[in-house]
Amino acid sequence: MNKKPVILLNIDSLMSKPLEVAVQTGRAPALAFLKEKGIYLSDVVSSFPTMSVTIDSSLLTGTYADEHHIPGLNWFDTTKKEVVNYGTGFRETWRLGTRRSIHNMLYRLNHEHLSPNVSTIHEDLANQGIPSASINSFVYRGNTAQKLKVPKLLTTLTYFQDGEWIAEAPQTFSLGAFSRIKPWNFTAKIAAGNYKYVSRELRHLIRKDKLPAFTFCIYQDLDLRIHYKGPMDLKGISRIDKQIQKIFNLYSSWDEALERNIWLVMGDNGHAPMHVDTKKALIDLRKTFNKYQISKLERPIHRKDQLVFCVNQRMAYIYVLDQRITMTTLVERLKKDNRIDVIAWKEEEWIRVESGVKPGSLHYRRSEEMKDEFGQTWKVRGELELLDLKLNKDGTLTYNDFPDALARLYGVLNSQSGRFIVVNSKPGHEFKSQLTPTHLGGAAHGSLHKQESNVPMIIAGTAEKPIYPRIVDLKEFIMRIVS
Repeated sequence: MNKKPVILLNIDSLMSKPLEVAVQTGRAPALAFLKEKGIYLSDVVSSFPTMSVTIDSSLLTGTYADEHHIPGLNWFDTTKKEVVNYGTGFRETWRLGTRRSIHNMLYRLNHEHLSPNVSTIHEDLANQGIPSASINSFVYRGNTAQKLKVPKLLTTLTYFQDGEWIAEAPQTFSLGAFSRIKPWNFTAKIAAGNYKYVSRELRHLIRKDKLPAFTFCIYQDLDLRIHYKGPMDLKGISRIDKQIQKIFNLYSSWDEALERNIWLVMGDNGHAPMHVDTKKALIDLRKTFNKYQISKLERPIHRKDQLVFCVNQRMAYIYVLDQRITMTTLVERLKKDNRIDVIAWKEEEWIRVESGVKPGSLHYRRSEEMKDEFGQTWKVRGELELLDLKLNKDGTLTYNDFPDALARLYGVLNSQSGRFIVVNSKPGHEFKSQLTPTHLGGAAHGSLHKQESNVPMIIAGTAEKPIYPRIVDLKEFIMRIVS
């Protein structure tokens, strides 16, 4: 293999505007260097919902949720009649069962929920005899059996025998306190590594000349800051940039770092600022459907339960267990709330969309009738304005407020079995159910809206680019420049 190693730095919740401000004001010299030397894409389309596990699954498999089957951070498995939560917030996961949530995140996500019908970058490279590394990613599936161990103090919070389990992971694998590359590396976080830990792991690989062909690193710290400080917080970007500077300083010059490696830096989702007022900001689904029997987190699904709510911040799934309840009855109730801008559900092979903001209805399905800006083909009927679609003179469809909306909605509505509705809130609002964490006065994500769906990407060290500026197209791009 004569190609340069590819290093992908995924900075959770990095957004274009604050990145550009940080670069322009000298707060991010390393990112400024890469941006100046490379290709800058300001509007790369994320996956949906805009939650990390779904996004990373799309990045690593090159598919949307209809194929990879990870429909969010919080969803309902209709076959097993259980809520699958990967860790949305302490109160919610505690009520659902901490052991179950931890097991979902550490094991079931990769070994049961991520579809066996898709393959990850790590698996495809391993099949070609090409090594790869994963640092700090909860979506990690590879071809190498790795023994992971839970710290002794936490063994009672897991289902693993003696706190150990075998994970199918890449050859080089790091995940906080559970698996380290650098001996004695310390992390302040248990479930994952903080930004300093991640950088130490990557620096260790560079110092020991053990960089594989592809290394995937995730910096998670920025997301938490933005949730509570708002989208324009620059301190988190500056802190991570200082760690990237330390990585570059391992080389004789920053130019040498670029000559020897391909560097990709990206965000995974954006954030929408939240209103401060509780009544204005929060859409409480329990109040919307107070006449129905709603399942409770602390107990298994009861035979009398009619609805299950799974909230992913600014989007939510409403599962309909009672076959006597029609979808249109629930939709009419949702349409009375003008804070809900997209309401979508399946009708046989069609996707149907309505709104609490705009009148009318939209129907669409896969077909060869018309093509969108990403080369996907559809049959569309009804009010295009519901998804802010534009039909151009040449017959192509383009997107505005909801990037790649047709494919991304199609993905989540075909990601799982059962009867359910997808709801999307206007910026400034988020959904609430029993013990759902909220972000008043801060920022939140999860929705289809461009504020959360468009993210930046820097490509340095190669002139190659993705076919389309979408996270779902990055797998093909990475495989092209690696193998």
